[in-house]
Amino acid sequence: MATAGKVIKCRAAICWGPHQPLKVEEIEVAPPKANEIRIKIISTAICHTDTLPMEGMLTNYNYPSILGHEGAGIVESVGPGVTSIHPGDKVIPLCFPVCGVCRVCKHPDANTCDRIDGGKYIGLMADGTSRFSCKGKLIHNFLTSSTFTEFTVVAEIACAKIDSAAPLNRACLIGCGFTTGYGSAIHTADVKPGTTCVVYGLGGVGLSAVIGCKVNGAARIIGVDTNKDKFAKAKKLGVTDCIDPKDCKKPIHEVIAEMTDGGADYSFECIGTVDTMVSAIKSCHYGFGVCVIIGVAASDAKISLDPMLLLTGRTVKGAFIGGLKCKTAIPQLVLDYLKKKFDMEELVTHTMPFEKINDGFKLLHEGKSIRTVLDVQKE
Repeated sequence: MATAGKVIKCRAAICWGPHQPLKVEEIEVAPPKANEIRIKIISTAICHTDTLPMEGMLTNYNYPSILGHEGAGIVESVGPGVTSIHPGDKVIPLCFPVCGVCRVCKHPDANTCDRIDGGKYIGLMADGTSRFSCKGKLIHNFLTSSTFTEFTVVAEIACAKIDSAAPLNRACLIGCGFTTGYGSAIHTADVKPGTTCVVYGLGGVGLSAVIGCKVNGAARIIGVDTNKDKFAKAKKLGVTDCIDPKDCKKPIHEVIAEMTDGGADYSFECIGTVDTMVSAIKSCHYGFGVCVIIGVAASDAKISLDPMLLLTGRTVKGAFIGGLKCKTAIPQLVLDYLKKKFDMEELVTHTMPFEKINDGFKLLHEGKSIRTVLDVQKE
């Protein structure tokens, strides 16, 4: 492209600090250096995880930054040494890179590569610098992806090439939210046919877990949420029973135990609060239940458990991005979507132009959206 090797001026939504709305500004995006890729972002979705820096819930976070980690786009240019991806390719930036050489990447059952920035939040490229600047000030990246911008730069290990037939306004969901919930059901929990599952939180991640449970053949799926407006959509996607804890006279885990002869086979916590995590653990059967913790809590959150909850046979697992190795799993999920193995259409409740990004976050906080997709620019 004519812009290869040059600085690109474009729009980005910048998080200048906590407790303030994002501000769409003109930024400069430097060309990719060695083993880096510059991407023209076409579509990006709003995920609850993006609210954590905005609300000051990450104690070691570096501001200012460009948030967003659930996007899809087209490669504009590549730096020296990039061999797996080429200009013009459709791609999804990875918030969980796969370096392929660290101990985690070599382990068949792990996906938290040593190069992941989550938990560290350094927000810089491998050489310790940034490719983003605004008004002469360095701007940090977010989770090795930064998709709230018209152009972003990522490492080759943090980019997955996807099928050219993929619609980017749906493929972007596979970058995080859908894969997190769906993968937690089909991979981390490995839900078995004929079993009972309970899902705490019927947002984008929770409903994606529901889709995964259904694809794997769960006979009963119980959805738990305090927002009854989500129940109709949840049932359409496969939930058999919907419960609002506010309507219950007993703790929710006791209600579920009574409904399921002692507890569900699998439980999924998709909210990110300590109380719901404990409830989810108690909701699965004491002798053989599997609980998968998916929701992201505040940095200073602590969980306290009675050891007997585990000694009797329960298994508690955690899952980032469904426990899947993103570099290979995400392209395969895109293919599965194209083959209609699952449908993500019900997850998208709103589509907005990029400049309306703060309206999208408002809908999220008000519980009115599952996923809002932002049309960043045309292909």
